[in-house]
Amino acid sequence: MVREPSNRANLELVTIYEISKILSSSLDLSKTFHEVLNLLAAHLEIRRGLVILKHEDGALHLFSAVGLSRDEYDRGTYQLGEGIIGRILRAGMAVVVPDLAQEPLFLNRTGALDEKADAAVALIGVPIKAGGDKVGVLAIDRLAREHGRGFDDDVRFLSMVSNLLGQALSLQRNVTEERAQLVQVARRTSGEARGSLSLDNVVGKSPRMQEVFAEVLQAAPSRATVLLRGESGTGKEVIARAVHFHSLRKDAPFVKLNCAALSETLLESELFGHEKGAFTGAIAERKGRFELAHSGTLFLDEIGDISPAFQAKLLRVIQEREFERVGGTRPIKVDVRLVFATNRDLEKAVSMGEFRADLYYRINVVGIFLPPLRERREDIPALVGYFLSRFNKDNARRVKMSPEALILLTNCFWPGNVRELENCIERTATMNKGDLIRSLNFPCSHDRCLTRTLHEPASLETQFVPLDSVVREAPSRPVEPPNPVAAGATHDGSNHPVNDDMPETERDRLVWAMEQCGWVQAKAARLLNITPRQIGYALQKYNIEVRKF
Repeated sequence: MVREPSNRANLELVTIYEISKILSSSLDLSKTFHEVLNLLAAHLEIRRGLVILKHEDGALHLFSAVGLSRDEYDRGTYQLGEGIIGRILRAGMAVVVPDLAQEPLFLNRTGALDEKADAAVALIGVPIKAGGDKVGVLAIDRLAREHGRGFDDDVRFLSMVSNLLGQALSLQRNVTEERAQLVQVARRTSGEARGSLSLDNVVGKSPRMQEVFAEVLQAAPSRATVLLRGESGTGKEVIARAVHFHSLRKDAPFVKLNCAALSETLLESELFGHEKGAFTGAIAERKGRFELAHSGTLFLDEIGDISPAFQAKLLRVIQEREFERVGGTRPIKVDVRLVFATNRDLEKAVSMGEFRADLYYRINVVGIFLPPLRERREDIPALVGYFLSRFNKDNARRVKMSPEALILLTNCFWPGNVRELENCIERTATMNKGDLIRSLNFPCSHDRCLTRTLHEPASLETQFVPLDSVVREAPSRPVEPPNPVAAGATHDGSNHPVNDDMPETERDRLVWAMEQCGWVQAKAARLLNITPRQIGYALQKYNIEVRKF
């Protein structure tokens, strides 16, 4: 089919316009390049379209394609100068092959030409250049019978498209380089000051927390919205206060609100306030948290739990910094720094339609992830000292922690994170009769661990060896972690003797038990007549990697 010149020119102009819109919509080139090829296929009736880019190793790899199967796509790899594609990039010039079946240089690397066509298939390829560098090739193929006027128009049009692709590649490369430079500067600064960064009322010398401190100190002076991510109990509110007190708004109010604790109606009233008579019980005008936080910082915790209807209301306020009180019509403008926190997977919530994508982008400007306590165990001794010091001050006590007790705390899993550690210290210090806390004073030593009750199924309950039978106290020096594979543990939970072939060394006995039980820790613990927590300590002590099936 031969198009009239005027019609073809109009179609090319529209296609170029649509391509420019696609490329300017996102820096995700794998997505935008595929959309460009789909547009070419729809408007110009091409059979296949390919974008091949040069990698750092010099090889050419298929980056995006239409009209190819997955197997054909995976085979799209070339060397510089190899075949038609390689020669196009090396020479930096367009190439037209009127009949691929008769071209000896055509490698048919993808195998796509194996299908039979009722006419000759032509290939048109042009180089893609970014900033003067030859970075790839744009190639299409179509039936040659559609070209009564030759291929000059195709070459000219594809050259314009390749220029747009090259500009997109150049822009992405510049953005990537700038980001890499910023990350490098931040890491260098963090590395130079590692161990010296600190925040008021925040304990942490571990590398993970030093990274958090560096991010907080970098983001705090700006006006950017901050989203704190992390498990429950990792200290998101403490970090939110640190963001406020290290900003230029430190002398202004810091206002907080837990969004999950209120219904949608109450949440709207709490945040925006209400006018007198707005609803039953509204006997006076009341300012909301946004007004109270004017010129300061507003911290909204559990932001991932608000309803979809309220998400729409909050989106407008975040964008405009303007709202009306409940029952009012007068717009109120505020100057508020917003800090959000959540322990939910917001990306998953967005994909499931439970959280608005536009709100997600509004609140996730500067994201700071708080690591769980089990990933920064180096901070546990300092946290224990901090909580004990505060307990002693509040209760006029002089409680101390023994070395073996500190080792016990350091090896716990802490699913409740810092909040759980604080509660454990306060509970144990309160119930301890003396001034020295030993490992036997903790509930877990007597199989009364609250965490185990919450997180382990009842089917795992069995007879456990008391902790004092496998831990020997040594007040004068730190002791090793509890030895759960003691030589005396030679019976399973049913008082049946363990196999006589069990190895003699502690490590070998542990591996033997895990292999006997299919690497299920709970079963291996019953076989050795110890607790699952003790076997977890032992696996960590001997650096044994648990196999997963």
